[in-house]
Amino acid sequence: MHQSKYNSVFFVGIGGIGMSALARYFNARGIQVFGYDRVKSALTDELEQLGIQILFEDQLTQLIESLIPSDCLVVYTPAIPKNSIVLNYFITKQFRVIKRAEALGEITRSSKSIGVAGTHGKSTTSCMLAYLMRNSVVGCNAFLGAISTNFKTNFLVDEHSDFSVVEADEFDRSFLFLSPFAAIITTIDPDHLDIYGTAEKFKEGFRQFAMKIDPNGFLIVKEGISVGSLCKQKTYALESNSADYAAYNLKDTSHGCTFDFRTPKGVINNINIGINGLHNAENAVAALAVVSELGLDVASIASSFSGFQGIKRRFERIYQDEQLVYIDDYAHHPMELKRLIESVRAMYPSQHITGVFQPHLFSRTKDFADGFAEQLSMLDEVIILPIYPARELPIQGVDSAWLLSKIKSQVKSLVNPSELLDFLRIKQHGVLLTIGAGDIDRLVEPIKEMLEINRSQV
Repeated sequence: MHQSKYNSVFFVGIGGIGMSALARYFNARGIQVFGYDRVKSALTDELEQLGIQILFEDQLTQLIESLIPSDCLVVYTPAIPKNSIVLNYFITKQFRVIKRAEALGEITRSSKSIGVAGTHGKSTTSCMLAYLMRNSVVGCNAFLGAISTNFKTNFLVDEHSDFSVVEADEFDRSFLFLSPFAAIITTIDPDHLDIYGTAEKFKEGFRQFAMKIDPNGFLIVKEGISVGSLCKQKTYALESNSADYAAYNLKDTSHGCTFDFRTPKGVINNINIGINGLHNAENAVAALAVVSELGLDVASIASSFSGFQGIKRRFERIYQDEQLVYIDDYAHHPMELKRLIESVRAMYPSQHITGVFQPHLFSRTKDFADGFAEQLSMLDEVIILPIYPARELPIQGVDSAWLLSKIKSQVKSLVNPSELLDFLRIKQHGVLLTIGAGDIDRLVEPIKEMLEINRSQV
């Protein structure tokens, strides 16, 4: 596929973060790209600006019916409903129809790919690794699961580099299509139980992923995670005397988190990673461990880390004045909520914290309701939006009101998205969080504008 025999590619679900990166790849190679998605978004707008034609109705059109199976590859995301008219047309007309992960796997086999896997932290870690490698002599290509603030994109190309950084997504076992030279595993907290069935089968998916790493490569794995592999393994952690790579003397400053970094070859003092959060320090240690295992000059490359600006929707500070801070985050699993809230508490210990949470998927809400409730109860005020269904149909008895009833916070509300701005208009002090992986991101700019207007009227 690196030298594609197809003159065009049609993406079913082109607006997804991973799909849009692949669309950019094919477009950059001069292949005509088309796509369908359910809704317009900032990502689809950017793709259209590149000249990519996108349809927003799940129905047949003259464009779709003019495509030829021998000349057009079809790539789809598993998030697309199985009854999609567009997807089923391509299947019945015998186009080559493949998952996003299969396409990504074929593309990255032409390079030394470094897969970043884990229930949490893989987007930030992969962006950190790409940033560091782009500041090294080897460079890299990258297919990222989020928009890098530094690069303003989720796709990076370097025709002179042998390496590709790839976010290895466990959803639908997608990462098993990859054949990485090296990999990171950040966490294996059970998720996607609608796909895997049990926590043990979820962990087995990661064990299978680890076995696909090139025996001549390496695996960087968080200390405490046990997976077999044919390659060498190195561990990483915070404040550990036993991990191969560790950060200690951690401090959250106004200029980002700083720490001293211990490697098998020595210590590098006072690394600043440009963004806050102890969980981000942990992600940084994993990225730096890869740089070290590749034999690069870690000290020199680490000095560039202070310029790292993070990624969209990961502890992203949207607005700040003397009285109020507004942060947006993609967290959609109880452990991600725990990390987010703990980090915010550590940074703003005396502030009133309000969280607006949009649950993602009925099945995930059902499976982890008690975990969500426990973490959300750590907030001073909780606002719950209706569950974002994505690909799913409702589950009887599973809704946001049910989740809200489990939360112990004294101040809690169930609010529709259309009412949220009015509900938040009185917020003048403390910390405001918007949290979730659904379409809550569409409320970020309106909330920011409202806060700016409120501030101008003070």
